[in-house]
Formats: sequence, structure tokens, C-alpha cells
Amino acid sequence: MSSADTHPTDQPGCPSAGGGDGLLPDELRAWMVLLAATGAVEQRLRTVVKETLDVSHDEFLILCLLAGQPRDGLRMTQVADLLGRPKTRLTYQIACLQHAGLVSRTSVCGDKRGVQVALTEKARDRLRETSSLLAGTVRQALSDSVGPDQRAAMCALVPDLEQGADRPASRP
Repeated sequence: MSSADTHPTDQPGCPSAGGGDGLLPDELRAWMVLLAATGAVEQRLRTVVKETLDVSHDEFLILCLLAGQPRDGLRMTQVADLLGRPKTRLTYQIACLQHAGLVSRTSVCGDKRGVQVALTEKARDRLRETSSLLAGTVRQALSDSVGPDQRAAMCALVPDLEQGADRPASRP
């Protein structure tokens, strides 16, 4: 059975909005809800990403970041900064992705130390092929881990969430 088939009871519970002795303000309780929901998504995605793309979760995050960029990609330093990763660890992950044929590395013109990283067509094709499954995994993990109490906590932190996904947030 894949992790996408895991039942909600198999996952650790998400902290609720209420409860406690008032020690933490609403914003910190909501932050904890967000962290727990993110953890639930990452836990489910790890297995699905490995099964479908044959990359680690951290390598998947690099692919997702590059997928949202222009075709010429980003400098390695930008990738490290945006993902909050040490540059030495990122160098290893990029090497693994390059070995798999999913990213290309090129020198930045006029900067002998600069390295640009971009997705290959192979990576773009694989992301297109698997994006529905991966998005469904995210939706299911969130659905299983975020209930009414957790949603209320998040709405306390980000009031625009109360409007729902189908209505645009109003701008002041």
C-alpha cells in the first residue's frame, strides 16, 4: 500500500486551535497547526515522490522551485537562499539531479564562480506526467490532517482564509 492510501488514523494528529492553558497566543498555536499540516504533507509526499520521480523529497523541492522559474533557471546561490539550504548540501543534490538528467548546470557569463541551474525537458515532462498525482497527494494529506479546529486556528493567523478557496481575497 502506498502512502497515498494511508488512512487518516495512521497519521499523527494535528494540534487543535483551542485548548491549552492560554500559554501561547493564537498566532503561535496557528503556526504550530501550519507546521503539523506541512509535516503531514511532506510525510505523504516523500514516498509518492520517490515512487513516481525516483528523487528525494529535497530534490523534488528543487525541481518544483525551478519549475516556477524562467527556462534559463536560477543561480545556485538563489536556489540555496530560496530553499534555506546550505550551499554544500545543495551542490550534492544538484549533482544527483544532473546525473539523473533532470537539471543542467551552466556557468554564468561574466562570472567564473556563478553557476546557473535549469530544468531539462526530461524533468519538465516528468513533472507534467506526475503533477496531478502529486497535487492529489497534497490535497488528501491536508484534508486528513486539517479539521475544523485547525482551520479556525489558521484563520486566526490569516483571516483571509475564512473566505474560502473559491472567492478572491479582498485587498485593502
